[in-house]
Amino acid sequence: MLEAMSHPQPLGGNEMPRFGGPATMMRLPSRASAQDLDVCFVGVPLDLGTSHRSGTRFGPRQIRAESALLRPCNLATRVAPFERWRVADVGDIATNPYSLEDSLKRIQEGLAEILGYRCRPLILGGDHTLTLPVLRAMHAGHGPLGLLHVDAHADINERMFGELYAHGTPFRRAVEEGLLDCRRVVQIGIRGTGYASEDLDWPRAQGFRVIPAEECWHRSLAPLMGEVRQQLGSGPVYLSFDIDALDPSLAPGCGTPELGGLTGAQALEIVRGCQGLQLVGADLVEVCPAYDLSGNTALMAANLLFEMLCVF
Repeated sequence: MLEAMSHPQPLGGNEMPRFGGPATMMRLPSRASAQDLDVCFVGVPLDLGTSHRSGTRFGPRQIRAESALLRPCNLATRVAPFERWRVADVGDIATNPYSLEDSLKRIQEGLAEILGYRCRPLILGGDHTLTLPVLRAMHAGHGPLGLLHVDAHADINERMFGELYAHGTPFRRAVEEGLLDCRRVVQIGIRGTGYASEDLDWPRAQGFRVIPAEECWHRSLAPLMGEVRQQLGSGPVYLSFDIDALDPSLAPGCGTPELGGLTGAQALEIVRGCQGLQLVGADLVEVCPAYDLSGNTALMAANLLFEMLCVF
């Protein structure tokens, strides 16, 4: 039996009913820092970068609430992550509710601290603007990164309402700042309406592989993920998963829903298909509880974060 101090464990449903206990991810122990951890869950409550529906600042709290339903062993993959790794919830990064640019600075500094402990972060968002400072912190330790980006939107706008920083611009800025190895970037699930027919020409011109949602309909994505693993190779990879990649019938609680998204099974195939990649971190962003009346969006987010932990 592993000692609780060396390998923190989620609080079990037979020890405390799932509607009780600590309000942490999977009711794990809370830690003040990532010191001595292999992996940590960390919240980034941010919605200053949203363009339509706000409220993703409450996403981390709701994901944690719904995660109480999860159990510690993955029956499909037979991975029991809490027996392999030291995992805990290190709370939230204190974003500045009055300044997006200061929030980005705080996020980068918070991630740099976590990475300084050689701990891999699993980030509960928060809007997608947060991925830019995370990539900045990751780049400092790993150099240009491979990226698997699962989303309804490519998030490569040059500006939004004249601003450089918003949830629709992080990957344009990441390319401009040299944070990505563009030959090792794959975007899955892109769909919906745009401003011009050439909207997706720019990421493809950089070397991104862009896979529209229509190419995913009515098929298993396991073969696709074999191609993705081959393209991303053996270097460091960051996984960024926007919950609006899923169809809004499954995940309505997001800021910018788009018709014709991925199924829950396809989302699992994508995340499980990351097994073998050198994942250095991951995020799950854009959960907006005000539009998630059943809690299903946050519950799916919690499950996907657990699946990410298992492929680490």
